[in-house]
Amino acid sequence: MLDRRLPAPLTLTALAVVIGILLTTPLLINNNVFHHTLILIGVYAALAQAWNILGGFAGQISLGNAIFFGIGAYTSSLLLVRAQVSPWLGALAGMALAMVLALLIGYPVFRLAGHYLAIATIALAEIALVIFQNLDFVGGAAGISLPITRDMQGRPTDSWWMLQFNSSKLPYVYLALGLLGLVQVVAVLLDRSWIGFYLRAIKNDQTAAAAIGVPVARYKLIALLISSACTALIGTFYAQYLLFVDPETVFGLSLSVLIALVAILGGAGSLWGPFLGAAVLIPLAEVTRSQLGGRGTAFDLVIYGLLIMVIAVFQPAGLAGLSERFRLRQRARVAPAAPADTQMEESIRS
Repeated sequence: MLDRRLPAPLTLTALAVVIGILLTTPLLINNNVFHHTLILIGVYAALAQAWNILGGFAGQISLGNAIFFGIGAYTSSLLLVRAQVSPWLGALAGMALAMVLALLIGYPVFRLAGHYLAIATIALAEIALVIFQNLDFVGGAAGISLPITRDMQGRPTDSWWMLQFNSSKLPYVYLALGLLGLVQVVAVLLDRSWIGFYLRAIKNDQTAAAAIGVPVARYKLIALLISSACTALIGTFYAQYLLFVDPETVFGLSLSVLIALVAILGGAGSLWGPFLGAAVLIPLAEVTRSQLGGRGTAFDLVIYGLLIMVIAVFQPAGLAGLSERFRLRQRARVAPAAPADTQMEESIRS
């Protein structure tokens, strides 16, 4: 399920172990910092998997996925603040708006050859950043603070309907992991369907794919629509988790770059890659930010750069590629033993 090249029993065992660890660890370690890190891992792994559907499967690089994230975050937040609409319904509205925007971007761009999608998404994310910073209706540069859910006595309380939990971060942890699982299932179903085969054909050779009858522009647009909807859904959750949204946080170029880095570090095009990238990069980011970032040295960014350079030089397939390298080494060790086994069997028979 996680990698088509792994044997099914090994894949299922690995999946069961990972799910078991993810579900039980938050209960065993009741620490807010640890829970916050798990939430960020779930959020960025899901964002990277959504990017992977377009950038990894179809080979269409987007460096402005933050625009869909921001649309999801702002749509649900505005509906909640202005009309007291539940974030669950706001998430659906945000996903619909993000898909409309993706359609407007992708329809003209995918009819051109080259990396115009990266340019278009970067430009639109920057335009959205400037617009939202100067638009009073959406809170301007100061952003929007979401109202805290309270009980009859005016005390902060938990509410699944309002997607807000004030007594513990644990529900947010499982919601983040649930989102990651949902996006992962979407990616697996796509990878196993004819859409996944078409996307990989487009990635390998767009001209050849078109020559054998693959509607290239249509399937790239499908990938963009799915990616944008997933990204907007995660944006809604992130806004509810922070209870605050502002333009720099949700539309910034740094967010778009980080989403792509997580996927590339883990292995673009791999089903495991986004999770592995987030599991390594996000804790590293949290540690370096808390220990070094406050001094203004930006040493955390230096570590990111070095890590990406090492991966690009020694492991271009990302962390997920290490499993493939291990599998090939195991096969190389087993292969010479085969003739010896055959000779032994022949000697026994004689």
